[in-house]
Amino acid sequence: MKKLSLLFCLTLSISGFAMAQGDAEAGKTKSVTCAACHGADGNSAIPMNPKLAGQHSKYLVKQLQEFKAAALSNGEEGRNNAVMNGMSVVLTEQDMLDIAAYFSSQDAKAGSTPEEFIAPGAALYRGGDAERKITACIACHGPRGNGMGQAGFPDISGQHVDYTVGQLKMFRSGDRHNDMNGMMRDIATKLTDEDITILANYLAGLH
Repeated sequence: MKKLSLLFCLTLSISGFAMAQGDAEAGKTKSVTCAACHGADGNSAIPMNPKLAGQHSKYLVKQLQEFKAAALSNGEEGRNNAVMNGMSVVLTEQDMLDIAAYFSSQDAKAGSTPEEFIAPGAALYRGGDAERKITACIACHGPRGNGMGQAGFPDISGQHVDYTVGQLKMFRSGDRHNDMNGMMRDIATKLTDEDITILANYLAGLH
């Protein structure tokens, strides 16, 4: 019953967020505590921490919701991360909207792709692998990796290699399971470590 109540409350929150608006200026002030890990403008200098600058607001709100859900359910629901659970549990719905509005309004700093990853990365990202039933990333994330904000698909372009590798491996193992309809888990289970390295490096320079 406790889990059902939490899920019901979160569903109501998501519906409310769809109609609400974030204030980027208020978000700038509220995001001060985020700067240590993600940079003042969302351009993290720490390879294991994601760049948030330019990310779709809807996606950022969803992640904050799910970190908070994990905190409130002792990790049984949502997206579990020891640091982010603690950061998000004190945030109100408006706080999340404001912080997301601020980071989404910032410009992401460009990354780069080493030469040896361009061709194999483009092949896997754009064409997938029919023999191994790997869907092309371009189908959801677009030709430049910018995703689709309204559909809930994140911008994965220019992201740190270490972060992308970590998340793909977590989807593959099931440690991260907050993907829409299990789509990322289904794809990631078919990826080898080499595939993941190739994709992560390719995406780092994709804009």
